[in-house]
Amino acid sequence: MTSQSLRAREKAIADQFTGGIPWLMVFWGITNTAIWLALWPLVFTGVTPLWLGFIIATVNITMSYLPSHDAQHYIIAPKGSKLEWFNEFVGHWSLIPLTLPLRTARITHMEHHKHANDPLLDPDYSTHAKSPLHALWKTVVNRQPRATGGFNRYGEILQQRNSPAAKAALSDAMISKTLFFGILAALALSGYAIEAALLWWLPRHVALTYISFYLSWAPHHPADGKGRYKDTRAFKSRMGNIWSSGMQYHIIHHLYPTIPLNKTPAAYRALRPILAERGCNLDNI
Repeated sequence: MTSQSLRAREKAIADQFTGGIPWLMVFWGITNTAIWLALWPLVFTGVTPLWLGFIIATVNITMSYLPSHDAQHYIIAPKGSKLEWFNEFVGHWSLIPLTLPLRTARITHMEHHKHANDPLLDPDYSTHAKSPLHALWKTVVNRQPRATGGFNRYGEILQQRNSPAAKAALSDAMISKTLFFGILAALALSGYAIEAALLWWLPRHVALTYISFYLSWAPHHPADGKGRYKDTRAFKSRMGNIWSSGMQYHIIHHLYPTIPLNKTPAAYRALRPILAERGCNLDNI
């Protein structure tokens, strides 16, 4: 088949998996944050032991990014539609535990899509590493005060864009970080330092490590390719698809960003013969 006809066939298959509200992601995003918020009074009043609260909070914050990811791409409701407000609500609400504003996440994520694996322009390039252990170490390095990667790199990207939207996103990030540390400090001064650390500060660090590893490093490793069919891959995770947050099929997301996360496995199976013909890195899955 010619490249043009192959692309037409590819798009026709992908179109079967787009459209409609991904209710699973909506329920996930709304419920996940609600559970995390409910933990605070439950732990403070002794209904839930702190050790159990820590485990649940860690799961909550780790799971908080993906529903917003669908919202970042306007998958829940298209931009300009009557339900755009609902898309934005889910995106903002689901990210509260992670303290990553939706507008900040959206702009930097779109830059990642445009410039994946570009050392100078990809906001997530700092997560790339030689091995799994190196990738985990990089997540720690990127969170240090004077680091040039991680969220610090997000700030640099927003400053470089210097557009009204980028300036607003940068302000969101500054306000969010100020509120985060302000609330932690207020809780500590009120005698709840340990609760604040185990319900938010430490779970957030665990979540950022997981997100950096599975949502950024793993699907792009070895990060030496650029272009539509080369900048990401399919891979077999030892944790399985659910515990790797569906990232085994991240190649589908880069090819067709409006396919909901929960539909990417089926879309991958349908598109695999074409992707193999395109020479994509499919890791034999």
